Amino acid sequence: MHPGMHPIDDGLVRRLVAGQFPRWAGLAVERWPSGGTVNAMYRLGDDMVVRLPLLEGGAEDVLAERTWLPLLAPRLPTAIPEVLGAGEPAEGYPWRWSVYRWLAGANPEAGALEEPVLLARDLAGFVAAMRSVTLPGAPGAYRGGPVASLDAATRAAIEELRGTPAEGVDCDAAAAVWDEALRAPGWDGSPVWLHSDLTPGNLLVEDGRLASVIDFGCTGTGDPACDLFPAWNLLPADAREVFREALGVDDATWVRGRGRTLSQALVALPYYRTTNPAMATNARHVIRAVLDES
Repeated sequence: MHPGMHPIDDGLVRRLVAGQFPRWAGLAVERWPSGGTVNAMYRLGDDMVVRLPLLEGGAEDVLAERTWLPLLAPRLPTAIPEVLGAGEPAEGYPWRWSVYRWLAGANPEAGALEEPVLLARDLAGFVAAMRSVTLPGAPGAYRGGPVASLDAATRAAIEELRGTPAEGVDCDAAAAVWDEALRAPGWDGSPVWLHSDLTPGNLLVEDGRLASVIDFGCTGTGDPACDLFPAWNLLPADAREVFREALGVDDATWVRGRGRTLSQALVALPYYRTTNPAMATNARHVIRAVLDES
């Protein structure tokens, strides 16, 4: 998917675990299928998962999770990852890595939700709880800055998609939604805590309800619009409105959130079109959902 990815296989994971956590040596190691783009995941035995960055840029996320997950967990209504082992570079693998407790559930699929309205309320509860966190020393969230900081990448993606007519994206309509997001008043309150990457691949559901939220590598503080992603990347229109009402989102924040979600999809689609089907499929869904709403 990316240049500079480090090769990872079952044997490497077994050697890393045996060398640093001998009590877990001999447990079954199985590559876990994932649409993730920054980490490889390997199930370890029945109750754990090993997560290893594929790229140097993901290595800092490991430290961020080790710092903030234990502090966030008791403040949130939904299960989040628990670090059980802090792995270090070894065996030719150059970055820190972690062992987490296994969290049960499956990634939700837009258009196939069992309980979309209940899930919308669950997601709103999680986002509201994140916003209420008051932990000091927070980093700035990835994507948490002004909408304008995404402008160059978003416009470049729109122009790239103009050259890919097979995707069928109405690029003029996408540009109009993006322009509206740029015109919307910016966030003038205090930065709030955010997950900052609430895509379906980072959510786990059971019986239609939110069971856990994973991958806090982008967490930090910033514009609350950044955690409105599920409104368009997952929820149907009626549940989307439930999500909005539960959070009490004002018009400007909603417009910024829609623009941010669209931006992420526009950038992801041409980048992952041939390398990550899950990401490309979700990007297409987001683009349709946003343009249908506008």
